[in-house]
Amino acid sequence: MDSNLRGIYSVLPTPFTPSGEIDFAGVKGVIDLYIRAGVDGLTALGVTSETARLSDSERLRLMDTILEYVNKKVPVIVGTTTEGLTTCLELTRKAKALSAAAVMISPPRMAKLNSDAVVKQFRSVADAVDIPIVIQDYPPVSGFTMEASLLARIARDIPNARTIKLEDPPTPLKIVRVLESADGISVNILGGLGGMYFLEELLAGAAGAMTGFAIPEILVKVYKHFKSGETEKAADYFYRNASLMRFEFQEGIGLAIRKEILRRRGAIAHSVIRPPGPSLDASTSKALEALLTWFQKQNTGIVWA
Repeated sequence: MDSNLRGIYSVLPTPFTPSGEIDFAGVKGVIDLYIRAGVDGLTALGVTSETARLSDSERLRLMDTILEYVNKKVPVIVGTTTEGLTTCLELTRKAKALSAAAVMISPPRMAKLNSDAVVKQFRSVADAVDIPIVIQDYPPVSGFTMEASLLARIARDIPNARTIKLEDPPTPLKIVRVLESADGISVNILGGLGGMYFLEELLAGAAGAMTGFAIPEILVKVYKHFKSGETEKAADYFYRNASLMRFEFQEGIGLAIRKEILRRRGAIAHSVIRPPGPSLDASTSKALEALLTWFQKQNTGIVWA
């Protein structure tokens, strides 16, 4: 199955009210911002959507709200990773019924996980539900490092699973190794990690990026320049703005920074993180203010709010 998932896919955060409830108006606000930015698609219920902090009923309602509101304006990938295969299949079937373009799944968490068990998991999903699968390669969350040869094996053996969200640095090197191991099979690899290595990933053969970066217009412009053969323009624009991605993707505090930027852009009303996620401290807020002041003076043409 050719899913053709290429370009810029923005991962949707989950906005919350000050009391901790899902802010569905904010969900729609972020969708509107990302689509206006020119992204090629959206990703719902990813890691930075705080999926682990949602109840099962909230997860289903959020999936339904997002797919109904997007209404096929752009493709939507839905994260359906769960602890067990049965629940994963239920969510995957639900995503397909709601017209998701694909689902994104990580390796299962289990004691002494091995390559055969990982392949079996993805094959089980592919056999049960006819929908493209994005393999999420993010060891800090999955707890398992998939070698390039394993990713290539899955792509060769399971036609539905030929898109990879690769977030295991050094990502450019791993992209090259996956593509070399694919034996001519067409594999779409999307970078992540906040977009910090996006240009280098494109140079290595990536098909795009999937990240929740709060100013996706930057990634869209870099991608368009690169795909048009304007590599120098892509590099110039990327390196002038890479500091934003680096700052936003700080471990531990990155999602709070992302939500605060989205709040300042008018997409959400509150930058609330559900516990035990951290809120912005005074020092980080001051540094963010300085960075955004610099950015807004660059005459980028990006609509801020």
